[in-house]
Amino acid sequence: MKASVFIVDDHYMVIEGIRSLLQNNKCIEWLGHATNAVSCMAFLRQQQPDVILMDISMPDKSGIDLCKEVKEKYPSISILGLSTFNQQSFIQKMIENGALGYLLKNASKEELLEAIEAVNKGQKYFSGEVIKTLKLSQNIAAPILTRREKEVLELIVDGMTNNEIAEKLFVSVTTINSHRKNLLTKLEAKNTAALVRIATRTYSQ
Repeated sequence: MKASVFIVDDHYMVIEGIRSLLQNNKCIEWLGHATNAVSCMAFLRQQQPDVILMDISMPDKSGIDLCKEVKEKYPSISILGLSTFNQQSFIQKMIENGALGYLLKNASKEELLEAIEAVNKGQKYFSGEVIKTLKLSQNIAAPILTRREKEVLELIVDGMTNNEIAEKLFVSVTTINSHRKNLLTKLEAKNTAALVRIATRTYSQ
């Protein structure tokens, strides 16, 4: 099953390196490259590849946002994230925005070909280091909050005072004070500002 491949990356050395790895492979049809989001979308209006190798960091728009845009307009294209960043937040956001796989730029030729073949078939593919990162992040479990604690936390993040939260949830201010103290303890936050930061990072995904 031959795969037509397009790459979006703002570094010519990366583009040329990958092109040299792929160009003589009988299973790959090299369609070209774009160095930013605008030129990528312009190309896609003319021709759609089977697989896009997409960098995360670009000058005009992040690969994460571009991934979402491409999948919304061209859902049949398989996107493979290609990055030096092995961070759970980047990987997770690419997956959420429709990427089928995530590969680090230190991948071997064999791994690159394996990844392209997998996503071209609609299968997911993650490099070994990426899988380790995802497993590690899953092992660091977020504290379990009750339904009411989650409601209170959401309203705190929205900037509401204890009195406003009590009024909205039809409970006493004393009850909200108790929930707030429990949240500070469970999330190991020193104050409300820290509580909001932790809540946004831990429970927003």
